[in-house]
This record gives sequence, structure tokens and C-alpha cells, in this order.
Amino acid sequence: MSSKLKSIETKHYEERDAFFRNLAHLSRRDFFRLAGISAGAALAKGLVTPHSFQLIDVAQAVETAGSAPLEGAGGKAPFSFAYISDTHLYEKTLNDRFVRSILKAVDDVNALDPQPDFVLFGGDLAQLGAAKELELGRQILKEVKAPVKMMVGEHDWFLDMGEKWREMFGEPTYAFDHKGVHFVTLMSVNEEDFWTPRGYTPEQRMHTVAGLDNGIQGRFRVGDEQREWLKRDLAKVSKSTPLVVFSHSPLYKYYRNWNFWTEDADEVQAILKDFKQVTVIHGHTHQLLSNNIGNIQFHGLLSTAWPWPYAPEGLPKLTVQMSRPNPFDQFDGCGDGRMNVLAGGAVDALYNLWDRNPVTVRASFLKSNGASDSPSAPVAASY
Repeated sequence: MSSKLKSIETKHYEERDAFFRNLAHLSRRDFFRLAGISAGAALAKGLVTPHSFQLIDVAQAVETAGSAPLEGAGGKAPFSFAYISDTHLYEKTLNDRFVRSILKAVDDVNALDPQPDFVLFGGDLAQLGAAKELELGRQILKEVKAPVKMMVGEHDWFLDMGEKWREMFGEPTYAFDHKGVHFVTLMSVNEEDFWTPRGYTPEQRMHTVAGLDNGIQGRFRVGDEQREWLKRDLAKVSKSTPLVVFSHSPLYKYYRNWNFWTEDADEVQAILKDFKQVTVIHGHTHQLLSNNIGNIQFHGLLSTAWPWPYAPEGLPKLTVQMSRPNPFDQFDGCGDGRMNVLAGGAVDALYNLWDRNPVTVRASFLKSNGASDSPSAPVAASY
């Protein structure tokens, strides 16, 4: 491969390997001096040591425990749902760290009191779409106490074009009603066929789609067929009914080079624009991400596997960026969370960042374009 074209994953691992090579040349005295400086910097910024007892802000601890729903302008939330997303499971013999992470998330949502009405799985259950990866994820998710609503991601799909997913979980596009809210789950990671002209095997197709910033694959799209399905589904729904849309990729155009992007997002937004209250919940970006476009509020989901850095351009201005994760803490920057559906159908998002204080992004903050109810600012630099 040309040195001029490296994926962000390759660059990350090269930088990490260089760091550890240089660390090996430190003298004992210099090592302890560096460790002392790092600890002092962490304390100065209010950071906590990973995997140790840590205090949680009292105002947010109640939200984390789930002992009471959040309150919005319309009163207490009529219900909540939790989420687990982007677990990227390999076979357990190849990578047990990601298995430990999804088990941690299952423990989190099972410990919520009261229990959520359901749990959304936000896509990318598997890493390379293999049957054993998907089966491992299915068996783990069976341990979730609440009902689980599944959403597909590109890592689950492009090995066999969704054959195993459909066999295990059913059709990826569906709708349901719950306590006065209409929910829609879209398969937003369709791509135009780049593999047939190149004669790719299913494995080559999957590995290409699994890369973040290669120039071979196209951009994700909902597609003509699903947009027509969405029009037919919503034709039966009153414009005053709150909508919550689940899509793996963000239904707006964030950063094209990394496929943090949905090519036909504008067309989907046009279908939703006449409804009074719309919230889109998406996975894929592995980060705390918030946006507001017209009548639509957007909340991104955390990953249990790893956090992506924020893109160099296109970041929605309402995003309160989470701090740069600690590379020595496998859980830092990862997590799960809960969505509280308020009276009127707006959604407050609680980000349960592991080894950190949780962050709540309220619908009122997004609707006011940041003028009210701002989330807590991060205590360290973003990345």
C-alpha cells in the first residue's frame, strides 16, 4: 500500500507503536518523572484514575441510577429506553475485550431502576459480518431484561448482504408505536454496487466497507425504495404524533471522507419536515454528537468498542465534545446510555460514559440552538 494513503486506523496504530517504542528507551528516573507529571496534569483537570472508586456529580448521579425520569418543559418523561451500540464483535477467541465491553453494557442496562421500556441496539453488532460474530452477539443480548429493538449496521450486512441478519433478527426496516410515539427503524447503510465490477469476493466487499476512509466504496444512503416505504408508513400517522427515527448512520451530512454521512439525508429530512416533533437516534460515529436541523433533533450513540475522534470539519455546532480518551483505559470514551421521552415527544439523551461523569443533552438545549440547558463542558481537550 502506498504510504500516501493510510486509513485513520493505520495512523492510530503507528502512532501508538511509536509511543511505546520511545517509552522503552526511558530511564527509570525519567519514567517516574513522566508518570508524576501525567498524574499532576490529570488532577489539575479534575480527571479520575480509571477503574478506581470515583465520585459522580450529585446532580447527574440521580440520572445515572435511573431512579427517576428526567423532567422537561412538559413534565416528567412518560417513558425511557436504553441503548447499546457498535459492539463490533469478533469471535471470542480472537478478541475478548469487545466481549467484555458488551457484557458491561448489558449489566448497566439490567441494573437500571426502573427498567427501560425497551433497549435499542444501534447497529454494528459484528465486526466482519460473520455468522459466529452475529450469533455471539445474539446470545449476549438475550441476557438483557427489557425487550430489545435491533438496528443493522454496515459491519453486520456486507458479508452476505444481510442474509444472516434477516435470519436472526428479521427485516432491518420496520415501524412500531409505543405510548403515543411512532418509531421508525431505517436501514441507512445501503451502498451502490462497487464490488461486482471489481470481481470482489464477499470477504473483500466486507473488508472494504469496514474501512473508514477508503476511496473505493460509495457513501451510505437510505435509498429510493426505503424512502417510498417511509412515505407510505408516515401517511398513516398524524402530523402531531411525535416521531423517533432510528438510523445507523447520521441522517445529515457530517464528514463525507469518513462516511459519517448519508447521501440522501436531505430527501429523508424532507419527508419528516411536516411533523411537529422528530428525533433521530443514530450510531456509527462512536461519539457524543448532537445536532438540530429545522424540526429535527439528532442524538448520536456511544460505542462499547472504541471512540472515534471528531472529524476535522463538519462537526455540528451544538455538539459538546467529549474529552480525549485515555489510551491506557480500554473503557474510556466508550459507554451506553438512556433516552428519556418527554411529554410532547421530545427526547433527552443521557450518555453513560464509562469511567467519567455522565453527560445529559436535553431536547431544550437543541431546540434553543444552545441558548438554554447547556450540557456540562468537558474537563479536558477534545480530539
